[in-house]
Amino acid sequence: MSKNLRNLIRLSSLLFSILFISCDETECDCVSPPEEAMYFPPNTGTWETKSPESLGWNTANIAALDAYLIEKNSKSFIVLSNGKIVLEKYYNGHTATTPWYWASAGKTLTATVTGIAAQEGFLNINNKVSDYIGTGWTSAPIAKENLITCKNLLSMNSGLNDALGDTVTPNNLQYVADAGTRWAYHNVYVKLQNVVATATNQTWDNYFNNKLRNPIGMTGAWVTDPTALSVYWSNSRSMARFGLLALANGNWSGAQIINSSYLNAATTTSQPINLAYGYLWWLNGKSSFHLPQSQLQFNGSLISTAPADMYCALGKNDQKIYVVPSRKLVIIRMGEAADSSNLALSNFDEVLWQKINAVLN
Repeated sequence: MSKNLRNLIRLSSLLFSILFISCDETECDCVSPPEEAMYFPPNTGTWETKSPESLGWNTANIAALDAYLIEKNSKSFIVLSNGKIVLEKYYNGHTATTPWYWASAGKTLTATVTGIAAQEGFLNINNKVSDYIGTGWTSAPIAKENLITCKNLLSMNSGLNDALGDTVTPNNLQYVADAGTRWAYHNVYVKLQNVVATATNQTWDNYFNNKLRNPIGMTGAWVTDPTALSVYWSNSRSMARFGLLALANGNWSGAQIINSSYLNAATTTSQPINLAYGYLWWLNGKSSFHLPQSQLQFNGSLISTAPADMYCALGKNDQKIYVVPSRKLVIIRMGEAADSSNLALSNFDEVLWQKINAVLN
C-alpha cells in the first residue's frame, strides 16, 4: 500500500471520528429536535398562544388578511397552530364570549356524536334509520324508506328530494332515487339526532353534552329553528376546540373522545358520486366535487387555493372550520355572509385562502 493511500485512509478515519463524536456529543447538527406535542387548552383558564413570528410567518401580510375579513362581514377569526392560538380577531362588536350560529358547519358535530354512539355499541351506521326511529319518518314507500341507512344520512345520499325546502317532516321527505344512487345536500341528516336519542335512551342534548361538549370544554347549546332543525350556537373558541379535536384524530389531551378509525372514515370520500364529501365533512384536494342544490359535477379541487389535505365544516353564510393536518392548523371564521347568502361553499373561500397563504408562506 502506498504512503499516500495510507495517509488518505488515516485522514478519512479521523474525519469520520470527528463527525461521529460531534453528532453523539452535541446532538445538534445531526439529530432532529423532538416534535412539539400538540397542545390542548384547559377547560377553564388561559389558552396558550404562539406568535406568528415564532412560526416564520409573513407578518407584513396580516393587515391585508384582517382588512379582507372586515370587508367581508366577519365576526371572528381564529388560527390555531398545533393547538395554540396564533391569531384571534373579533369584529363589529363581536367578542370572545358572544355566541353565533354554526349553521351547517354543525353537521360535523352530529356526525361525531353519531360515531361516539356507534363506538359505545348503541347503534350501527350500516343499519337502516327505521330500525331506530320506526317507519313512516318519510313519505317514501316503505320498501324505499327501508333502504336508507344511517350511513346514507352521514354521506348525503339518502335518495330523498332536496328541492322541497328545509323542513324534515315526513311529507317533505319524498323519494327521488334509491338510497346510495344520488348525492344531494339535504337537511335530512338531522334525523341522526333522533336516532342517537332513541338508541341511547337519552335526550340528544344530554348525550351530546356528556360525550362531546363537556369533555373538550366547549360551551353553547342547540337551538331549534322554525323549520324544526337543530342548530348549534356557541362562541368562536368552542368551534376552535372542536376543530382541534378533529386535528388530533379524536383525542383530547390523552382521552380518546371519538375513535380515530371512525374520524378517518368521516374525513375520507364516503360515496363515489361526490368525491369531496365524507360524513358531513367537506374534503379538499379531490379530482371533482358537487355543490348544494345541484346535480352537476365540477372538476378540480373544492378550494383550489387551500392545502390539498384540508377538510372542513362549512355552514350557511360562511361559517367555517378548516382543518389542515399537514400544517397542524385549525382556522375558524364566523360571521354574516361574505357576499350573498349561500349554503356552504362560496368564492369567499378561494380568496380567503389566498390571503391566508400570503401570511403562512
